Amino acid sequence: MSLVCQRGLFLGFPRRLQVSLSGVSLTPQRGFLSDPNGLFLHLSKKIPSEGLSRSLAKAAGPKSVRDLKEVDDAAPIFQYVGGQAKRKSRVFVCGFCLSGALGIPSFVVPDAGWKTRRKIQPTPYRLEMEEKISSAACGYGFTLLSSSTTDITKVWGTGLNKDSQIGFHQSRKNRSRGYEYVLEPSPVPLPLDKPQETRVLQVSCGRAHSLVLTNTEGVFSMGNNAYGQCGRKVIDGEIYSESQQIHRLRRFKDRVVQVACGQDHSLFRTERGDVYSCGWGADGQTGLGHYDSVSTPTKLGGDITGVPIVQVATYGDCCLAVSADGEIFGWGNSEYLQLASVTELTQVNVPRRLPFNVGKVKEAACGGTISALLNEEGHVFVWGYGILGKGPKLMEAAVPEMIPPSLFGSSDLAPDIRVARIRCGLNQFAAISNRGELFIWGKNTRGCLGIGRMEDQYFPWRVTVPGEVVDVACGVDHMVILAKSFI
Repeated sequence: MSLVCQRGLFLGFPRRLQVSLSGVSLTPQRGFLSDPNGLFLHLSKKIPSEGLSRSLAKAAGPKSVRDLKEVDDAAPIFQYVGGQAKRKSRVFVCGFCLSGALGIPSFVVPDAGWKTRRKIQPTPYRLEMEEKISSAACGYGFTLLSSSTTDITKVWGTGLNKDSQIGFHQSRKNRSRGYEYVLEPSPVPLPLDKPQETRVLQVSCGRAHSLVLTNTEGVFSMGNNAYGQCGRKVIDGEIYSESQQIHRLRRFKDRVVQVACGQDHSLFRTERGDVYSCGWGADGQTGLGHYDSVSTPTKLGGDITGVPIVQVATYGDCCLAVSADGEIFGWGNSEYLQLASVTELTQVNVPRRLPFNVGKVKEAACGGTISALLNEEGHVFVWGYGILGKGPKLMEAAVPEMIPPSLFGSSDLAPDIRVARIRCGLNQFAAISNRGELFIWGKNTRGCLGIGRMEDQYFPWRVTVPGEVVDVACGVDHMVILAKSFI
């Protein structure tokens, strides 16, 4: 019996034939399919009883021990992940690329001839970071990342740096100059007393300034201080570009446990539940009873006097605070109905309790014209002006409107699914479920929602992320997602 096979077309014999082909010869045929050399598969008349290889290769004689070892070393190893395997931290970015805020240099300056500049990254893209990132913040065209490590380098910055909001990054060509744009995450050195012991707990970014919170050495600020938002004296005519100044804030009666940057103001929450503020106050966002700017962090009063606050939120010019009892307070700008439940004025300069009937509040989020809160039952409520998440017909609300839980995956078959965290950018919302799923809605400025298209999103949309989402930072036109690998 004989068979005819053309080289390259017959990739191997089925297993069921390997035993039964003993003694079969394969005859080459000259000229078959325009092959003038007749280079077809040729096998010896005697086929080994263990069968043919599943890939065609030239005949080989007996292999030496060295050859066998080389083949064995080159062979792939397949191994199941054990129960003790550690899940890895992952960072994903999306949105506007050309500012450098995404930290992917090849998007701005292509590193290969076949690549082109990428203006927008419409879906989450993996940012390679060797370090475990524990906190991220998105400013107006820049990003800060931090790790709670005790290594010397704890904070990295990327993106727009015209006001030194991500620190001084020395030029390679002129060591006395600094970069105004940074295209990849670069170390931000902090003036720490004990750099090998101190840990960074959180970072926060405003329009052109940043705050860094540590566990034992307080708060550090950098960037634009035109209104005192960095917590230091305002210097007329100060040049912020290429500045190496990183200021340490010390005037707190208690340890600061949370920081939050507004557009040009800053909030600080202490361990006892007090709130301090500094910076621009024209809309009352400092909450100090006036509309002036303040350069020294000052304790707030109003309706939060004596009330332990467990969370503060701000991003634009409106501020929210959540008490230990689950009540919510607000102050600052109210041009977009954020505080319309307590006043008809467009500015509120002291904290006011907001009489919302939403149950016990767990968390709040504040954007430019939009606001959101999360109650202890995992329900999300939204109000303000803009895309609120209940369709194109609801564009403004003076009191919170609940988004149906079914839009976040809850159903009769999955009643345990609920929202665990909420976040706001300037014009967009983000929610993370207790299963680590990310939902996004709002203005899709330059693809910042990561939904793969450029249209605005009027309802919560689940964003595909290859991992369990643990936190998200939203900016003006970009977003950073922190996740853990599945395995």
